[in-house]
Amino acid sequence: LTAQETSDFNSDLNGTFEGIGAELGLEGSFITIIAPIKGTPADKAGIQPQDIIIEIDGEPATDITVSEAVKRIRGEKGTTVTLTIIRDGEQLVVPIVRETIDIASVEWRTENGIGIIEIARFGTDTTDLVEKAAKEMVAAGTKKIVLDMRGNPGGLLDEAVGVSSVWLPKGSTVLEEKRGGETIKTFTTSVSPIFKDVETVVLINKGSASASEIVAGALKDNGVATLIGETSYGKGSVQQVIELSGGGSLKVTIARWFTPKGKNIDKEGIEPDTKIELTSDDIKAGLDPQLEAAKAQLL
Repeated sequence: LTAQETSDFNSDLNGTFEGIGAELGLEGSFITIIAPIKGTPADKAGIQPQDIIIEIDGEPATDITVSEAVKRIRGEKGTTVTLTIIRDGEQLVVPIVRETIDIASVEWRTENGIGIIEIARFGTDTTDLVEKAAKEMVAAGTKKIVLDMRGNPGGLLDEAVGVSSVWLPKGSTVLEEKRGGETIKTFTTSVSPIFKDVETVVLINKGSASASEIVAGALKDNGVATLIGETSYGKGSVQQVIELSGGGSLKVTIARWFTPKGKNIDKEGIEPDTKIELTSDDIKAGLDPQLEAAKAQLL
């Protein structure tokens, strides 16, 4: 990554930048939406996971890198970028007004005795915020939790381990890193859980990737949560960022990660225990059948 790309990457982790608020990926030669971030211009414009971007401001967007696409889509707040996308075989033209994107990594609330924790990304403050939410909920006597990681594109591995520790008994396996079939590192929890014996449902969808898949897999495989929603994105690799002189950096894939039960989810994703789709019609109508199913299971 160039110095500018490195700065943008760090801004993403910190949750502040100017753009539309969507995580991008590469599927073959096509730039694809992994997930729009809730409440951002992309989300408000109706952008959805797995939308394929074929043009940016009328210029072709095939056979370009994710970094190039990000550079073309980002820009000064108040300006407009027009995306031409393919969704379910239909071509759509979507103008989006850029804004300053300032995303809290964690938000939480309680509804009818059920605690709902939403994690938008895994930044440097995510574990601390989830721990704060958990302590508040335990103090209030909350015994049922929905952990919503839909549209969460991931982030820092250590934060995924920290968040898993809020639920898992001390010494539990969160994930294993393997290279060439050999385990090179096992990540385990080192503290006692705040949510002990708290019934939990995790919400995932095709926009849940990387660190959010680590948490979902760890909680599912350790038997402390069930999963509702759609099959997750499927990013089962681990990257290390090496700082270079001049402000640039090198992002190197160093391993594959495996769930506690030994599954690598790369290109496959994590299957929910209960599959429920959130359709474009649901979104337009302001409905959330996935969240409603989670609440119903916990009642």
